[in-house]
Amino acid sequence: MTRFFIFFLFTALVSGCGIRPPALGTAGQYRTGRSLLIQGRTDNIADSVPYFEAVAKKDPFYRDTLTLLGRALYYQGAYQDAFQLLQRALAVNKEDEIAWLTLGLTQLRMKEDEKGFENLKTGVALVNKVSKNGYRGYVRWDINGLIRASVRRAIVVVSKDGLGAKEELIRTGEQILRRIDDEEIAQESEARRSPYKEDFKR
Repeated sequence: MTRFFIFFLFTALVSGCGIRPPALGTAGQYRTGRSLLIQGRTDNIADSVPYFEAVAKKDPFYRDTLTLLGRALYYQGAYQDAFQLLQRALAVNKEDEIAWLTLGLTQLRMKEDEKGFENLKTGVALVNKVSKNGYRGYVRWDINGLIRASVRRAIVVVSKDGLGAKEELIRTGEQILRRIDDEEIAQESEARRSPYKEDFKR
């Protein structure tokens, strides 16, 4: 019985790392955790977990907290916990492209290859559908076309090679996530420097 199964049965919080996040409000804890996660460094990913856990304890359905926590645990190799959280996230929002993508990656890592392949394929298709201007409220999205390039590569691998290229599927799926994060970091950085905030986000 994993700690997140216990969490959802009894709404208890068990943090494995022993870090107590600062006494921020829910929105502040969410933003801090998300900022740490999308930077992609191992230490930052680990540090993001208690922020997401704190938010989930107060409101498990706050924005995409469950998806982000699932991603953080995936990167840490806690695949069973990530699997449970991502299933929960998709029960709330079946159109969550990041949850589908991460769930597929998680299942591939867990050697649930057939299901992982199908869920990864669903995630790639959803990212391909929604990754355009206006995505996540950004007026212009994927300015350099890097996300589109990664998605195209994933579509080719999925349609041509399938599970015969499992490691490539994992690499391309993780690359899509990384490039979405990089795009958000770049967008937010540009918005902070610009006096015209409306040029970046609605």
